[in-house]
Amino acid sequence: PLPQAELVRSSLQLYRYLLRCCRRLPPGPVQQHYRHAIRQSFKVHADEDDPERIQQIIKRAIEDADWVMNK
Repeated sequence: PLPQAELVRSSLQLYRYLLRCCRRLPPGPVQQHYRHAIRQSFKVHADEDDPERIQQIIKRAIEDADWVMNK
């Protein structure tokens, strides 16, 4: 995973971080799948306005990205 994970504080920073992680995946269907999944997740959570919940989502997304990158 990228070393900037600890700097992610906003949803936009998370989106950029996750897309950068995708660039490190093998090109092709795997990369396309995760890029699509990232976009869909952001659409689903776009109306979230609770700062505590947003931080939980960011933390979980980074943990999931770390897992995928280590897989």
